[in-house]
Amino acid sequence: MQKEEQQQVFEGWLRDHQGLFFKVVRAYAFTPQDQEDLFQEIATQVWRSIPGFRGDAAVTTWIYRVALNAAIAWTQKERRHREGKQGLDGVEPAILQASPARDPRVEWLYEQIRQLNEIDRSLTLLLLDGFSYKEMAAMLGITENYVGVKINRIKAHLTGKSREETGDGV
Repeated sequence: MQKEEQQQVFEGWLRDHQGLFFKVVRAYAFTPQDQEDLFQEIATQVWRSIPGFRGDAAVTTWIYRVALNAAIAWTQKERRHREGKQGLDGVEPAILQASPARDPRVEWLYEQIRQLNEIDRSLTLLLLDGFSYKEMAAMLGITENYVGVKINRIKAHLTGKSREETGDGV
């Protein structure tokens, strides 16, 4: 594949699936600077993956797989390098410039997702985007049964958190 063709595919994917990129970034990175770093890492990994895309899976499935793997690897690397890191005051990251207006309910959901472990975060994002258990299992390399068990636990956890915060029946 020529670089020109790869660039066209990448630009199309980024344009058509921008929301997917941002969902993964917001679920795995918490500060604007980290979100910008993770966005760049995911974009780079998606770019690198294009020559390996054979069309056996849907483009969204492929991008999710690459983005989630990149996010998990980035999270582990950041955890090791967190100390000594300094923020850049006064710099508005690109991810904030592209973000739509904030809905408090969506912000609450992302805050809850951030507190989940990596596999649960991945499953939650995939569930919110309507992927089947079979697709999720294939993307994450786990069984469909395990996906079902994990999702039921995640739903119960999020429902409990929502009730705690609203005072409904705790």
